[in-house]
Amino acid sequence: MPRKILRLPIVLDRTGLSRSTVYLRVSEGKSPRPVSLGARAVGWIEAEVEEWIAGQIEVSREIRGHRTGMNPSPSR
Repeated sequence: MPRKILRLPIVLDRTGLSRSTVYLRVSEGKSPRPVSLGARAVGWIEAEVEEWIAGQIEVSREIRGHRTGMNPSPSR
């Protein structure tokens, strides 16, 4: 599977975060780290960004389910 590199504007659009928040979370180790593309350019690996987004959704649903007493994944 080919890897795709996303530049910052795309990462901001996909995550809904601001530039400063993206870099803050990177420095805290809470989001994917960018890769160097040259002397003054970085990008993020698309698969890592998508995996991080999926993880954020999962955590959010778990927290919300516990707070409201709802089962986040009801059995059928």
